[in-house]
Amino acid sequence: MRRSLVAVAISLALGGIAQAAPADAGAVPHPPMVHATTQLPRTVVPSHYAIEVTPHADRLAFDGKVKIDLEVLVPTDRIVLQALGMTFANSTLAKVGGKPMPAKVSLDEAAQTASFAFAAPLAPGRYVLSTDYAGTINTQANGLFALDYPTATGKKRALYTQFENSDARRFVPSWDEPNYKATFDLAVNAPAGDMVVSNMPVARTGEGPGGLRRTVFKTSPRMSTYLLFLGVGDFERAMLAGDNGTEIGVIAQRGKVGQARYALDASRDVLREYNDYFGVPYPLPKLDNIAAPGRSQFFSAMENWGAIFTFEYSLLLDPATSNVSDEQRVFTTAAHEIAHQWFGNLVTMAWWDDLWLNEGFATWMEGRTTRKLHPEWDQDHVDAAYTSRGPMGRDAYATTHPVVQHVETVEQASQAFDGITYGKGSAVINMLEDYVGADAWRAGVRSYIAKRAYGNALTDDLWAEVDRAAPGRQFTQVAHDFTLQPGVPLIKASATCSNGRTTVLLEQGEFTVDRPDKAPLRWRVPVAVRGSDGTVAKALVDGKASVELPGCGPVLVNDGQKGYFRTLYAPAQFKALGDGFAGLPVVDQLGLMLDASALAAVGMQPESDMLDLTTKVPLDGSANLWQLVAGTLGGIDDLYQGHARQPAFRAYARARLAPKFEQLGWEARAGDSATTKQLRTSLIGILSTLGDDKVVAEARRRFAAFEADPASLPADLRRTVLGIVARNADAATWDRLHALARKETTSLLRDQYYGLLASAKDPALAQRALEMALTDEPGATNAADMIARVAEEHPEMAFDFAVAHRAQVDQLVDSTSRARYYPGLAAGSVDPAMVGKIRGFAEAHIAPTSRRDTETVAAGIETRIKLRARRFPQVDAWLQRQGG
Repeated sequence: MRRSLVAVAISLALGGIAQAAPADAGAVPHPPMVHATTQLPRTVVPSHYAIEVTPHADRLAFDGKVKIDLEVLVPTDRIVLQALGMTFANSTLAKVGGKPMPAKVSLDEAAQTASFAFAAPLAPGRYVLSTDYAGTINTQANGLFALDYPTATGKKRALYTQFENSDARRFVPSWDEPNYKATFDLAVNAPAGDMVVSNMPVARTGEGPGGLRRTVFKTSPRMSTYLLFLGVGDFERAMLAGDNGTEIGVIAQRGKVGQARYALDASRDVLREYNDYFGVPYPLPKLDNIAAPGRSQFFSAMENWGAIFTFEYSLLLDPATSNVSDEQRVFTTAAHEIAHQWFGNLVTMAWWDDLWLNEGFATWMEGRTTRKLHPEWDQDHVDAAYTSRGPMGRDAYATTHPVVQHVETVEQASQAFDGITYGKGSAVINMLEDYVGADAWRAGVRSYIAKRAYGNALTDDLWAEVDRAAPGRQFTQVAHDFTLQPGVPLIKASATCSNGRTTVLLEQGEFTVDRPDKAPLRWRVPVAVRGSDGTVAKALVDGKASVELPGCGPVLVNDGQKGYFRTLYAPAQFKALGDGFAGLPVVDQLGLMLDASALAAVGMQPESDMLDLTTKVPLDGSANLWQLVAGTLGGIDDLYQGHARQPAFRAYARARLAPKFEQLGWEARAGDSATTKQLRTSLIGILSTLGDDKVVAEARRRFAAFEADPASLPADLRRTVLGIVARNADAATWDRLHALARKETTSLLRDQYYGLLASAKDPALAQRALEMALTDEPGATNAADMIARVAEEHPEMAFDFAVAHRAQVDQLVDSTSRARYYPGLAAGSVDPAMVGKIRGFAEAHIAPTSRRDTETVAAGIETRIKLRARRFPQVDAWLQRQGG
């Protein structure tokens, strides 16, 4: 599953803050496998489901029948499985070769279970449980759900399923836990004009009840319930032949399948790469990717085996409106979801504690494969710096958690899909691969996949295979340190030179944002140090270590930036690196700047260190460096919010960025790299935020021309220009945007317009957007996103509004997302009163075991306020030294 942009709001908010007694040295034990709250009794095991469903899309309901082959392991008088929101009839159980006996069904909606009880205890053996049932088609992405979308001929409705993590129980009574794998037969009765899609190819079609067409699919491989998929609608399909006879397809609403051609080609290329990397060929006969209109607060795509579900914004490309960032999103989404076909689908974590085995690995494979197949998108090889630093903002708070985490409830499992599971998981893999070498790492991965195919695994199963491939490296101990305990290591570096050789002392601590007096944890940290002549020395730092390098020049810690740690240099060492900044590789320049920014934010390094580095980036410097400079200045602008000195800072920031923007200009040029195109739009956006009247005026001029002729606005600039106009809109402009939204018949563009309506700085217009979100106009899946968009500019307003209308907002939010959605609306606040409001809401409406996001947001607000007060005097003193 790929998280949506809304789902990462908390991690981004906390990351922005950070950017701006030793533990026992022995191996950390694996946490015990205790999951009493959600796991079923271990008395019965299913092996096969034969499911028949008849959806009634017009009345948002469905009928179902299921026969489940199962084995009773110990004598019992009841069979308990998971079911939610269902009614049952005609329930029987028959021993294989025997007569059926009736079952009495009792439901526990709180526990999400159905119990089938029998008059006498069942002896161990093989049985078939049969039942008719009925359920609800939802309007959010839980279970079987409906999405309405506009077309030139009117509104249409399509049906899809979303089961991860625990919503297959809304579609079929089942053992809805990842370690209960089984095979599936699926038959669907649907209108003859609709296409029906599932994990496997169609086996046959025929006449169904009531004039419907019956579609029967081939039997699936052995898999977990959350990977089952069904889609029904007015679809079209395009396909091509992949390696090993695999049929690769894309499916979209009628008339849109041509916009999925890029995704189709990307899927072919990625699948070929993964067949080679994993050493086990993709095992299903086909791999479809199904595009759906709308969005979720939780995810953008889902890796259903053989039938990946992806929202249109991450799958379709319209040449008139899509830019290079859209291309990258489509490719990286495909790379992520196809990686899951092995890591997650073929081999599945035993329980949600090890969710990172799915998501961290897929995120890492996504980055690795993108770099390999599209090197032009990362010409400066900077991805490692962002991969390692991205999750640290979240991981440096007291509310963080280990990569391998303890999960008990369904809500906790939903909350596990966060920046630690994805981002830190990926960063740790990046570091571990670098530590043992790419060949040894891949050998371990291949062995892990081959040995556990069609089964379940724990994290330690992967470590064991890599350890065998790289003996003598303390690999498992290092891996345990970074996955079984939370937090960010800090490496303090100092150097002395004698007789032409430099000795670098490395001392370990912990980087933390909100616990300055915390006793640091202990990690075995792989560290690579590069000397002034390019020589690289490596050490495994466990408390303290030292390395020697030839020469007496500056030394760089974390060469290549793949290590998951912050580096704090002694002042003399940092100055030497700053003086030689221009000679560093771009990835190391970024690493130096990112660490200096984070350390300055918590008072461990002077603010001037990072700010001085921003002045060292030359006009012809890397676009990646300019992106960081622009982002840094934009972030500092928040420190000045509401202060009398803000105009002076903005004047300085505009003067620093304007020459680079003048060099790039508004119009794309032949030969522009992807990073150059993205820098252009970033500079336009940030300069507008910094109050550059000329930029805002030019955006408005281009919008007026766009209204007369949409083709006048290039795809590369479309979203940026419309975003500036929307953010700075007055009532008349807002109404013009609203008119564009109302008349748009393309679902993807229509969704974008309603997002723009929620982006206004004007509080009165933001209020209008909030009120609109509770109407039928924007559509069920856009409404929650509109409220979240308002929260980006007006967090207090959005949170208060959502809480005041909770009954309505609950219907607009995936049920799995509510515990994070409401606190997340307030994540950008700097109002101390919001802390009490968030915690009060959680006490009233969120289970005590599911308040991690609440506490994370509350800690973020409290810390941001403290850091803002401490940082401002240093930043302003630096600004005055620049003449500002």
